[in-house]
Amino acid sequence: MEQSSKMIEQRPPLPPFTLETATQKVRMAENSWNNQNPEKIALVYTIDSQWRNRSEFITGRQEIIQFLTRKWQSELGYRLIKELWAFTDHKIAVRFAYEWHNNLGNWFRSYGNENWEFDEYGLMSKRFACINDLSIKETERQFLWQPGGRPDNYPNLSSLGL
Repeated sequence: MEQSSKMIEQRPPLPPFTLETATQKVRMAENSWNNQNPEKIALVYTIDSQWRNRSEFITGRQEIIQFLTRKWQSELGYRLIKELWAFTDHKIAVRFAYEWHNNLGNWFRSYGNENWEFDEYGLMSKRFACINDLSIKETERQFLWQPGGRPDNYPNLSSLGL
């Protein structure tokens, strides 16, 4: 039998999820988004992944890359925290908050929920996000770590009262 020349992409942890692996998947997603590399982030989604982000509908990795590139050109100083809300064998629900400022220096905290569905290889096939923005003063910021992933000892949303 001839082996396929196409390698099957896998993004562990794979479904079915446990509390431990669902929590790990959420933290990996948070770290990836905090590092803001659209091309790398797109690789954790299926080729034909379907998104709804606010009122925007996105399909496929190329559109994901374009969306994330636009996002981080306008959402400056981006810092994100995600927290597991619920999970099943192949679905995960998270709540999140992120802080950012626009090019005028106005700060915001965006709150939201995401529903994720994964294929058997651990790639996200569907992502549905509902997000609300709250204007905050710079002195009200709570996500104060250096650019990149949130330090392991930094409080989560629940610990911050968010």
